Amino acid sequence: MTTSFTQSGGLSGSPGALAVTDTLFFARPEATLSRDEAETLTRKALAGMDDGELFLEYRESESIALDDGVIRSASFNTSSGFGLRAVLGEETGFAHADELSREAVLRAANAVEAVRAGRSGTLAQPPRPTNQRLYTDANPLGDTDFTTRSGLLSEIDAYARGRDSRVVQVMASLSGEWQAVQIIRADGARVADLRPLVRLNVSVVVEQDGRRESGGHGLGGRYAINRLLEVETWQGAVDEALRQALVALEARPAPAGQMEVVLGAGWPGILLHEAVGHGLEGDFNRKGTSVFSGRMGTRVASPGVTVIDDGSMPDRRGSLTIDDEGTPTGRTVLIEDGILKGYLQDRLNARLMGVAPTGNGRRQSYAHMPLPRMTNTIMLEGSATTEEMIRSVKRGLYAVHFGGGQVDITSGKFVFAASEAYLIENGRVTAPVKGATLIGSGAEAMTQVSMIGGNLELDPGIGTCGKAGQGVPVGVGQPTLKMTGLTVGGTA
Repeated sequence: MTTSFTQSGGLSGSPGALAVTDTLFFARPEATLSRDEAETLTRKALAGMDDGELFLEYRESESIALDDGVIRSASFNTSSGFGLRAVLGEETGFAHADELSREAVLRAANAVEAVRAGRSGTLAQPPRPTNQRLYTDANPLGDTDFTTRSGLLSEIDAYARGRDSRVVQVMASLSGEWQAVQIIRADGARVADLRPLVRLNVSVVVEQDGRRESGGHGLGGRYAINRLLEVETWQGAVDEALRQALVALEARPAPAGQMEVVLGAGWPGILLHEAVGHGLEGDFNRKGTSVFSGRMGTRVASPGVTVIDDGSMPDRRGSLTIDDEGTPTGRTVLIEDGILKGYLQDRLNARLMGVAPTGNGRRQSYAHMPLPRMTNTIMLEGSATTEEMIRSVKRGLYAVHFGGGQVDITSGKFVFAASEAYLIENGRVTAPVKGATLIGSGAEAMTQVSMIGGNLELDPGIGTCGKAGQGVPVGVGQPTLKMTGLTVGGTA
């Protein structure tokens, strides 16, 4: 049986992350690892290393999915474990287990010590401490019961069908998790974090004259699930999913060719994430495999383009009080007025490149090593209006929403599918189109930004980024943008 530790008072009166995680990992009746043992074994394993840590994790997660009025799946899971990492030079030894015991940590210590191989390094300084609190410590599932959460999905189904007689299928899912981590270093430094995460997704299928189309919308963040249960919140998600589906009913095949493209604000920032963000991660640049390698201080984007990565935004899906190495997150300027200013760094790549870590060392779980990863990647606003951008386009595409995308880091080439897009003809938005894809190179695309809107928006809280087989929650954001000379793949 797994004990669930739930706090219901928000930030005020919270016992603190270190105290909660000490109880979780060391003070439960069934615990077979003491804090002293964890610290002693970590110190012994990392003696003579440059860096490393013992990463302890406990996670509770729940997911409920509904399809056509029926709960198709409902799961609740608890997991715990540790990852022990030793770093010497460029080499890393890593071992993990789902058993939090003295014996398991000892076996892991014996495994990672092989990295030393008769050599010795100098232990790096620990991350600086922080007292920032970006989200509640409370378990996001703690204030509601399962019946209430599953009942919401049935309400969503009924509401969607009542909104329009053309609705033939409704799918909805609600998920929440609470992750507790503690990081122990060889020098005795200890930090901890309690991370809530919730998400609601709605998908609607409509049918008219034998044609079926779908639309979807999701939202979430690092807050209590109660926020998603508010009527105006979930009804707004349904309304948006239905709107997209009805637009798709009227869409015609998208044209292909090179044209001007206006990108909508908010979630279309996923293009920025893929085309630029990954290429600015420290490991790719240290190894010289990114299209942005060796270009620090040079122009990589149009004047006016400023891109930041900010993991310190309250309640955001991509935010972290501390990263998975214990470094506080913050606001890192990557591109300023078109000039490359910085990379995203974990501790290993920062040390090898002679710079400070930026709080971007992230891992999917205790079973994974940290890598330099994005948090919330955002292009800052300009001064143009969406209307001005559209009026300036003779023939082009207005891409409002995207599905997914992917990028080749070495070449910078990307492909994105637009889930909602419209033709622009003679300065006016005309017909909706389907099947449009944007094809280009990240390095080139940033130099093709010709107008930047003043309407910066953040995504609704649905992003998950994949890298090296690891998925982590992220955020994106941007104002409306006009880009020239993008290649559009179509179906017309």
